Amino acid sequence: MYYAGRTLWVGLWQIVLILLAWLVAASEVSLSATTVEKELGLESGDWTQSAAQLDSLLLSTGEETAGPSASPWVRHSQGAVRLVSTVTGVGTSHSILLGLQFALQPHWKIYWRAPGETGYPPTVDWGGSQNLAKTRIAWPAPRRFSFQGVETAGYEGEVIFPITAILERPGVPLMGHANIEFLVCSTLCVPQRAVLDLLVRDGPAESSPFIHLVERSAARVPGDGRAAGLHLITATTQPGTKDGLIEVAVEAELPLAAPDLFIEGHNNVRASLPQISQRSRDSRHVVLRVRTRSPVAVGALVTLTVVDGVRALEATVPLGTLVADHDTIFEIGIILSLAFLGGLILNLMPCVLPVLSLKVMTMISHGGAERLAVRWSFVASAAGVLFSFMLLAAATITLKATGAAVGWGIQFQQPLFLSIMIIVLTLFTANLWGLFEISLPSWLTDQGGGVRTYGYTGAFLTGIFATLLATPCSAPFLGTAVGFALARGPVEILLIFMVLGIGMAMPYILVAIFPTLAVRLPQPGPWMIWLKGLMGLALAATVVWLLTVFAVQVGETTAILTGAAMVTVIGILASRLHPPLRPLPVAVVISVGLTIIAQVGQERETLSHQGLWLPFNENVLAHHVANGRVVFVDITADWCITCRINKALVLSHREVVKRLQDVVAMQADWTRPDVGVSAYLTRFGRYGIPFNVVYGPGARQGIALPELLTAEVVLQALETAAGRV
Repeated sequence: MYYAGRTLWVGLWQIVLILLAWLVAASEVSLSATTVEKELGLESGDWTQSAAQLDSLLLSTGEETAGPSASPWVRHSQGAVRLVSTVTGVGTSHSILLGLQFALQPHWKIYWRAPGETGYPPTVDWGGSQNLAKTRIAWPAPRRFSFQGVETAGYEGEVIFPITAILERPGVPLMGHANIEFLVCSTLCVPQRAVLDLLVRDGPAESSPFIHLVERSAARVPGDGRAAGLHLITATTQPGTKDGLIEVAVEAELPLAAPDLFIEGHNNVRASLPQISQRSRDSRHVVLRVRTRSPVAVGALVTLTVVDGVRALEATVPLGTLVADHDTIFEIGIILSLAFLGGLILNLMPCVLPVLSLKVMTMISHGGAERLAVRWSFVASAAGVLFSFMLLAAATITLKATGAAVGWGIQFQQPLFLSIMIIVLTLFTANLWGLFEISLPSWLTDQGGGVRTYGYTGAFLTGIFATLLATPCSAPFLGTAVGFALARGPVEILLIFMVLGIGMAMPYILVAIFPTLAVRLPQPGPWMIWLKGLMGLALAATVVWLLTVFAVQVGETTAILTGAAMVTVIGILASRLHPPLRPLPVAVVISVGLTIIAQVGQERETLSHQGLWLPFNENVLAHHVANGRVVFVDITADWCITCRINKALVLSHREVVKRLQDVVAMQADWTRPDVGVSAYLTRFGRYGIPFNVVYGPGARQGIALPELLTAEVVLQALETAAGRV
């Protein structure tokens, strides 16, 4: 396979390098200038030129001699190394920023923390230091070196490793004593050692001449990628193969020029030179594919570093499953069954309760009507549901083709969609309260037994709005089906969304097949006016809820003005009716809603200061998991009704809250579009919320929880992640 053809060659090459390194290291002290010239391939007189180049390099990187904030340079044949401080005094801080600075001759390199197939990184022993509790070294983004099929990662020229030094006693001078061991390589490799001593005196922590050098290098240390406009979308592996295969999808705000990928973790995984298997037309979305010496298990925790010029990102993530190129008929059949069940159960989710009034009014309006009229009316409602799902599928395919984030319910992240829904549902509310009637042409309505029923257009629109308002919910089986669809192509997306629509439309289809269910209801009469009023209250509550979500998106002022405009519309429509107090219930409901909106910002601020939830950050998450902590992650949004149900019934449960106080609880808000959150969901094969996952010593890859939580499920997952089960 990939590595089989060159394993023997690589082994022989490493033996040659070791022998050469030993010979050079053993003779370096006694070598004359002529011998050094021969070893380095320099012609007569070139050694003087090389030394001059080193002097020039040292002068360009700072004073050659030791200063008040730097150790002396320690020279060797391939360059020099020293220790610098960003401050002239320790001040009163608990830590100071140092820098380990290498200045290398042309064509010589040192290695990154994960060197690749050969070499080893610099190591620092701080034994003998004074007032130094511990240190933390940061690694700037590396570059790749390929030589005869051997892949390594490291640095050429000048590199500074930022080092955070934690002091034992703030305000007391720091005496840093560093024993450095490193390997310098060109066409041959030379092990080197250096002893560096740096004194940072007491006194004010004023900036030293080296602060800009170290901070510039610190800026090259990969973070989560957001500052660089890079986002990790998916990281997957394909099990069951002799050689491992890993694919990583990356999205960038600016076009990617030459992206590279470095992989760490999982038994020192060794990866081939990455190949770009997919690239979008605008080069903002690429998929990098690498082969590994051995298979990497699904769920294995790996650290991925993506570098594109001066941009870089780093993330520690569990590997998902790389979908095979072809799915069996059995697998597709299972997914379609889950899609049907998910759509059917969606009718029972809390998101559809606001449109229950539309369904009820559809039923009772057919009381006493002819069966044929009832049948075609409910067929129209089912068609509205299917049309909506096909519309969602088409929009999803379009967004996916452009490289945009896709997911279930993400239209509620768009202020334009929310404003349209607020206006339309306000008009529906006014209609149910009898403030105005929608007059349709006679050819759009039908007569059944002398009783005028809803027209087919009204029934069709009922199905559309039932679908749109149901999308903030995630029902059981729905997430699996949607995740499968969004990981495939347009055909699969259309097929699965169509089956989802059939599942949700099934109640309408059943009434169309058995119209007696609606015909036997009492005929419309005075009682229906009161029922319509109650159903209107349900829609008014939906408007209030949408205004609270709208307030988070565009601000409280805009939301309040929008709500006031809706109240004005209701008032204008009601002014034509008598008595004048008839619109009072409407105004009261909307006014209460505006009061709720005014409290949204304060409520969200209060919740953020409760101390239980920390902001979601994948790097912080990986740090806690690496340190053996249990971490509970909650992805939520203000427009997600199921999320609110989980929060009210489960995450606010006394036993659950007590247990979460003993772990790290992190929460991500997906109310507004967030590429980072979308990428995190995608790596788990999820495209909708709610989504909860638990990490810990017993579940480093994470335990994904079901959409509908129970206290028992959460507590059991926390125990499993802690390794107690």
